[in-house]
Amino acid sequence: MSLMEHANVLPLTAVAWSSNFGSCPKNFTLISITEDGAAANFTRGFAMKSGYYLCFSKDLKGGVVVSDIQIISDKDSIPHGYSYITEYLDPKTTVSKKKRVIVRTSPVASVETAVLDIKLTAKSKMLLQHYTYVGDINGYVLWCRKGPFSTPFPKAKPRSVSLDLCGLSLDEPSAPPRLPLQHRNVPATQPQSRLSHRRHTLQVRDFLETSGDSSVQAITALDGVPFSLHPDFDLQANDTALQLNSQLGNIRIKTVKDIENEYNYTFAVEESAAKRIRPSVST
Repeated sequence: MSLMEHANVLPLTAVAWSSNFGSCPKNFTLISITEDGAAANFTRGFAMKSGYYLCFSKDLKGGVVVSDIQIISDKDSIPHGYSYITEYLDPKTTVSKKKRVIVRTSPVASVETAVLDIKLTAKSKMLLQHYTYVGDINGYVLWCRKGPFSTPFPKAKPRSVSLDLCGLSLDEPSAPPRLPLQHRNVPATQPQSRLSHRRHTLQVRDFLETSGDSSVQAITALDGVPFSLHPDFDLQANDTALQLNSQLGNIRIKTVKDIENEYNYTFAVEESAAKRIRPSVST
């Protein structure tokens, strides 16, 4: 079967056991005949009123599909993610369950391939083209066909969104068009009596270094804020500036020899005192 034919087939959404057509749910299809023309009743016996048939559904209302199907022994542990198929049986139906049919269901949106169809044969030597062998159970052979599937869900119609709702988007707004770079104006200098000369020099030098790049990142919170010292610490604003300058002018720088000559001390008194002979006491 071609890929296009696979894509037009609905997937299986459920597999179950049923006693007859009466107990089979309306959205399920009961397999009553095998591919080689035999009755597909798994409870073979004389004068048995209730049967044991496989049935399947392709109803996508549940939002899940059968992604895999297997047959295991009743002594084997069920693999993770699988489950036993549902039973829609009459109360008095008894069936030997030496082997069990298990399926794995997955959400429709999470898989791209699923089980598209299952069939039964009574003779193990018969092969079904395009079908995969699943296993044998109670004298029957179970086959399945997998592939991509189609979903008949209607597509959502685009809704008209007002301009006010568009403004509520969580996405970052688009950046405005970048304007040509413009140099910032040099901040006005304050009078020398109130502005520190050192701060003024740093501001001018900072402007000269950053004038080539006037991007937003170069602007800080201190730009344009004048910096000045408190009058108590501003020497240029006080009369003590002249006094300090005169005192600094009277300072004479001394050499090492001048310091040694000025502060030279021979310790002569201490040495003479140490040489004195202490008088001895006669016994």
